[in-house]
Amino acid sequence: MKNTINMIIGIVILLVILGVSGALYTIDETQQVVVTQFGKLVGQPKTQAGLYFKLPFVQTANYFDKRILEWDGDANQMPTREKRLIWVDTTARWRIDDALKFMKRVGTEQNVQSRFDDIIDAKTREAVSSHVLVEAIRNSNRLIEEGDTKVLETSSEEFGKTALASIEKGREALSKMILMRAAEAVKDYGVELVDVKIKRINYVKEVQHKVYERMISERKRAAEQFRSEGQGKKAEIEGQRAKELQQIQSEAYRKAQEIKGKADAKAIKIYADAYNKDPEFYSFTKTLDTYRKTINDHTTLMLTTDNDFYGYLNGVQGAL
Repeated sequence: MKNTINMIIGIVILLVILGVSGALYTIDETQQVVVTQFGKLVGQPKTQAGLYFKLPFVQTANYFDKRILEWDGDANQMPTREKRLIWVDTTARWRIDDALKFMKRVGTEQNVQSRFDDIIDAKTREAVSSHVLVEAIRNSNRLIEEGDTKVLETSSEEFGKTALASIEKGREALSKMILMRAAEAVKDYGVELVDVKIKRINYVKEVQHKVYERMISERKRAAEQFRSEGQGKKAEIEGQRAKELQQIQSEAYRKAQEIKGKADAKAIKIYADAYNKDPEFYSFTKTLDTYRKTINDHTTLMLTTDNDFYGYLNGVQGAL
């Protein structure tokens, strides 16, 4: 029993010594290791997480990241195909694909980052300089397809094609072109370029102000077109409303006149029937109605004695 305990203690002490002396090393899920002996590579890279053994004091474990890393370059001034100077800011994502080759060719992440500065910037310059500016700005022709190009499109000798000009490839295609060319240039470094993006594009200060004025002018022109179309639609709606209102009023007037005509005809028939029954009484009542409508307390009549209008008044005076 005592011997067993002493053996266990001895093994623990040995492990501690080996660990302290560097014989044991661990790799987690985000790392890969290349072991070197006096500066020379030993074996294949270790890419699986776990506990590993190496010769203490002789061999060295060189750790590299397995995750996707980021490269963010500085903005560089470069010309487009129409000789317009712009600032282009790019970014990329990459990972160490072959740790052994990476160790031989570049050694550290800082070294490969500095090489990316030269390679990606150079490939970006090649792509941008072989295309017009609008290709690096937009991905589609949606504004042209949805708008009226005769009104929206403008031209200028200083700025070439406008922001509403038609594109053939677009910004995404240019990014893929840069990625393909840069990936080919860095494949011998043991790294893989995962993605390259044009993060930002801007004019040089000498032309920014004029570009902004031009953009404002184009948007105002587009807004004026939309307002004009809105006014035209408004006039069309108001015209239709006036037409429908006139039709409604005409139909209402026709119906009113029809009802009024029927009422007048009925009234005439009633008057005719009354006249046929007693013409003298009918004449008398109509005359009284005329008196009521034409004579009041302030009315003065100057009539001759043989005037028809005076006939019934004369008869009343005679009766009195």
